Amino acid sequence: MAKIRGHVVVDEVRCKGCGVCIAACPCDVLAFSAKVNSKGYNYVEMANPDSCTGCASCGIICPDSCLVVYRQKVE
Repeated sequence: MAKIRGHVVVDEVRCKGCGVCIAACPCDVLAFSAKVNSKGYNYVEMANPDSCTGCASCGIICPDSCLVVYRQKVE
């Protein structure tokens, strides 16, 4: 059976660093970046990309639609 791996793309400019997506992630994939965006917010990034299952909980709960989740089958 093929495994599914996910990848989260964050719109760093639009992310206001609310952290709702971090709390919603069941696999602890997301974390705040040490960098700030042009608005002065610490945006979210994939801290543990190998743990992502592509469940899209983060993208669904994001209030500003800053996250896009991709899924890929891995043999």
